[in-house]
Amino acid sequence: MLEKLSSLENEYRTLEAQLANPAVLSNQQEYGRLSKRYAEMGSLIAAIREYKKVLSDIAEAKELQFDPEFGEMARADLEALEPRVPELEAQLERMLLPKDPLDDKNAIIEIRAGTGGEEAALFAAELRDMLIKFAQMRGYKPEILDTSLTDLGGVSKVSFAINGPGAYGLLKYEAGVHRVQRVPATETQGRIHTSTATVAVMPEAEEVDVQLDPADLEITVSRASGPGGQGVNTTDSAVQVLHKPTGMIVSCMESRSQIKNKERALSILRSRLLEIKRAEEAAKRREDRLAQIGAGERSEKIRTYNFPQSRVTDHRIGFTTHDLEGVLAGDLSELHEALKKADQERQLEALSQSA
Repeated sequence: MLEKLSSLENEYRTLEAQLANPAVLSNQQEYGRLSKRYAEMGSLIAAIREYKKVLSDIAEAKELQFDPEFGEMARADLEALEPRVPELEAQLERMLLPKDPLDDKNAIIEIRAGTGGEEAALFAAELRDMLIKFAQMRGYKPEILDTSLTDLGGVSKVSFAINGPGAYGLLKYEAGVHRVQRVPATETQGRIHTSTATVAVMPEAEEVDVQLDPADLEITVSRASGPGGQGVNTTDSAVQVLHKPTGMIVSCMESRSQIKNKERALSILRSRLLEIKRAEEAAKRREDRLAQIGAGERSEKIRTYNFPQSRVTDHRIGFTTHDLEGVLAGDLSELHEALKKADQERQLEALSQSA
């Protein structure tokens, strides 16, 4: 393991030297590529150096443990340091797991109201706001693609993009069925209702990922409707794309530009087709339960938001927090750290079983 860690440190030092090279500085594309890798390695290198320092301190303490003057201090150091070795090794094992290359992509998110009528639509709108706030807190840029509003301000369905490197890796844990338990505003007798909304999270597919045959597409345009000001209804900007082989229909009308709406609709279609392909591949393998944590099965109930007890429970890992208000305000950090750790532990378990 130490040899591999030293190799990574050497790579990091090489990157530092390259980033200071004037020839690299003048090449924006190369500088961007190296900077990204350098930033990605930062936390890993910090963990490696901490691990090596602990090993060095242990070796030094062992040499001094029987010294008449420093022995007692050295033995106390050993008692504190030795339990840290397996902890740091487990941390490094998780950090060295292979990364899904799709994690770096933008994310396309589709939320649909499920069971519960208008209450489900209101909950879907809250989930939209929660995920957008979470992404914004992390520095990502949201972009609404298509929305179907209800009379009381809910959404029957909404699709939006989260743009920025690593957006899909951040948000993939949100895929699945979200359940809310509360007294709806429309309830006159104070009864608690249970409603659901479905969240699909897809890596944004590019043309290189999924190639579309124009003969398979039927594209129609129409006047946009809904929010967007007076100009939204004056041009044929809304775009609907029918994918004939699958019968899949994608619409986009949020922009006043027909060209942009068409590009976005095709992007959503490619992302859906990529997700179908990935699901089929996962079904063939089935050795990786990560599909239920990472990619997320749309039929699986993943989380419950219980308003009477101010409780949020993620059923995949048995995680519960009583900060319901904070979660709905976009503070998903603690929850996502727990999901990420569980995800890594399952990958390690799968690797050990296949070894």
